[in-house]
Amino acid sequence: MKLKTRSDDLEVLLAVAEFGGFSAAADALDMQVARVSRSVSKVEAQLGAAIFIRTTRQVRLTDDGKAFVESVKKGLEQIQVAESSITQVGELPKGKLRVDAASPFLLHQIVPLINGFKNAFPDIELELTSSEEFVDLIEKRTDIAIRIGKLEDSSLKARILGKSPLCIVASPQYLSQNKAISKPSDLNVHQTIGFSNIKQLNKWPLKGLPTYIPSTAASSGETIRQLVLSGNGIACLSSFMIEDDIKQGRLVKLLQPYVQSISLDRELINAVYYPSSSIAKRINAFIDYIKPRLRLT
Repeated sequence: MKLKTRSDDLEVLLAVAEFGGFSAAADALDMQVARVSRSVSKVEAQLGAAIFIRTTRQVRLTDDGKAFVESVKKGLEQIQVAESSITQVGELPKGKLRVDAASPFLLHQIVPLINGFKNAFPDIELELTSSEEFVDLIEKRTDIAIRIGKLEDSSLKARILGKSPLCIVASPQYLSQNKAISKPSDLNVHQTIGFSNIKQLNKWPLKGLPTYIPSTAASSGETIRQLVLSGNGIACLSSFMIEDDIKQGRLVKLLQPYVQSISLDRELINAVYYPSSSIAKRINAFIDYIKPRLRLT
């Protein structure tokens, strides 16, 4: 039986459904809006049914369209698995891969691994960006985002990279010039440094302690690290960015007997991405390479 629809047209149709519009799909697929529209119209004409309801403000699936899209997703996933199973052994992925992460994770975890990754996958063109808040993968044209904390986007695929414990730290300089800290209530008379943009990051892993209102706030975890290193106060930071500082004596852990894993969501680190057969090999290559090499604790 001859197929009516082409798989590339179906990929375009899925993109429109996933991203909620023709322009967004065109941006994600790096093609002209007119081409996206032609592909969708071609599929609808061949099926003899409307997949989308188009208005001046939005594009949404019809009831028949919803069922069709779900079936197509499953079918294309099976095709992808079949293609992968016969891919020639030794063939390396190639093309552009855009990765976004918060600046501390990018600087302390990703950057040290780039040279080795490029040697292992010389044909992948990496583009690295840093964002302190959760990014819209489509708006920012990002293939992979490294996210710290609880995930909310059900439309994204995710792979857990690990867990990085939280530490309450200060510099020896600050500790030598201020009152001793032996219990959580002692923090009330000290300078604290926290986040200005994501308030839940100011929840410290101490039992009974409410979300902290910091004396000094910054939008970047790396800025907070530098403030602490310079003796400006006490902060709660992830181990992945201060492990070397602690080992070298530049920072000191505080209140260890009181620290609990009550901020588990903040400790989780995930790689998130939209499923796409066209860049799946690049995504998997990157995640498979960095995951065992990360230093999170």
